[in-house]
Amino acid sequence: MHVKSVTTPHFVKVHEQDNVAIAVSDGGLKAGTALPSGIVIQEHIPQGHKLSLLPIKMGDAIIRYGEVIGHAISDIPTGSWVQEGHVLTPTPPPLDQLSLSPESASPQPTLEGYTFEGYRNPDGSVGTKNILGIMTSVQCVVGVLDHAVKHLKQEILPKYPSVDDIVGLHHTYGCGVAIQAPEAIIPIRTVQNLAQHPNFGGEVLVVGLGCEKLVPSRVNPSGKNEDIIMLQDQQGFHAMVEKIVEKAEAKLAKLNTRKRETCPASELVIGTQCGGSDAFSGVTANPAVGYASDLLVRAGATVLFSEVTEVRDAIHLLTPRAANKEVAEKLVHEMDWYDRYLTAGQADRSANPSPGNKKGGLSNVVEKALGSVAKSGQSTITNVLAPGERANTKGLLFAATPASDFICGTLQLASGIHLQLFTTGRGTPYSLSMAPVVKISTRTALKKQWSDLIDINAGTIATGEATLEDVGWEIFHYILDVASGKKQTWADHWGVHNDLALFNPAPVT
Repeated sequence: MHVKSVTTPHFVKVHEQDNVAIAVSDGGLKAGTALPSGIVIQEHIPQGHKLSLLPIKMGDAIIRYGEVIGHAISDIPTGSWVQEGHVLTPTPPPLDQLSLSPESASPQPTLEGYTFEGYRNPDGSVGTKNILGIMTSVQCVVGVLDHAVKHLKQEILPKYPSVDDIVGLHHTYGCGVAIQAPEAIIPIRTVQNLAQHPNFGGEVLVVGLGCEKLVPSRVNPSGKNEDIIMLQDQQGFHAMVEKIVEKAEAKLAKLNTRKRETCPASELVIGTQCGGSDAFSGVTANPAVGYASDLLVRAGATVLFSEVTEVRDAIHLLTPRAANKEVAEKLVHEMDWYDRYLTAGQADRSANPSPGNKKGGLSNVVEKALGSVAKSGQSTITNVLAPGERANTKGLLFAATPASDFICGTLQLASGIHLQLFTTGRGTPYSLSMAPVVKISTRTALKKQWSDLIDINAGTIATGEATLEDVGWEIFHYILDVASGKKQTWADHWGVHNDLALFNPAPVT
């Protein structure tokens, strides 16, 4: 989605057809403020919330991003605060009425000569970190593994200075589940693909119990029995820990020989996500990420955008961007699957946005979706990934995931991302241990408040201190530096990481 905003010291109007704008001034707009346009503010409007630019009659469309985000439940005078309670959410675009004929788009010029320093793996893939991953086949073994990992990191890891970290890959799957159910393929392939992440260099251990349904051999990327540790085969707790430490040290010795080498930017797989979004997300951070996404695609890299519920109401803007009819049909398939998934759970898309999103000025999921898809930039969508599926094509991909930060992040890791661009307006310390998460704030106030958690400030776009292109290039260069190990995100600096969270729509027994 392309955003051309009109910014004043008071508000940001995204599209010429919009009849609402968002208050940009620190502290919002006070009642009685007379704007240069002649609008008089009728009541205090908090920063990030919408003001009416024209009189809006009951039943009229409320327009933002040039799209209808709802209809007025009552009359809204010019200069009024347009709140959630004023907006009736429209129905989503009918999937069976979408155009599946892609619109022709002029190819963007290629970007050549951009590189990063990565770890070339035996299978030809490239990593951006050097990590020992220890995968679990079932949640029962986590306590023992945590004990072993703590010992390894304190006593053993310092002997291997070229290894960045040791990560225990926890999840709650493996037993007590309907493992033959059709939808069980989602958590199973997610675990399998997590174990094959390029940052592990092919040296993953698997810790199993011995009686679980998800047998360890199904998630062992090497296929070698010596890479599996079964706790029920050990003689007590100390023997379990010693066996993990013994095998881990052998892997650490191999990983310690990995060296960075110059790799083309086309080897990168970058994920995009937003969390703790606000009304600025769609006009600052998300479009800046979209610009950086286009730069990455032009350099031959792979970029993932996700979050089905934050795409569903903007799907009519995406199917025309599909590379072909087959890709458009895949987009529709994933939207339809999720519609049915929500219906089966007696939920609907109104469950998104969150209370914090609304406090930040987002009225409903339609407004949130229109801002969210800005992360995808202007590039052609070359493929669609089912949840947890590995990326095997270049360009811009839609990776179908829930909007939950933790589940989306886990699924994107399974798809193979080296790094995630995460935009936030409200703020969140969320991060991932397997790949860096670059935090991009939508507001300068958040960057000032969280100076040691936010990596890049896109709030300068709203204040006119920087252009969307400026911040997009800043993000692009920052990606290359982090991928090369030259810079470290704040979350990695502090060691702040969230647990993996699998998406399991199959029954639990």
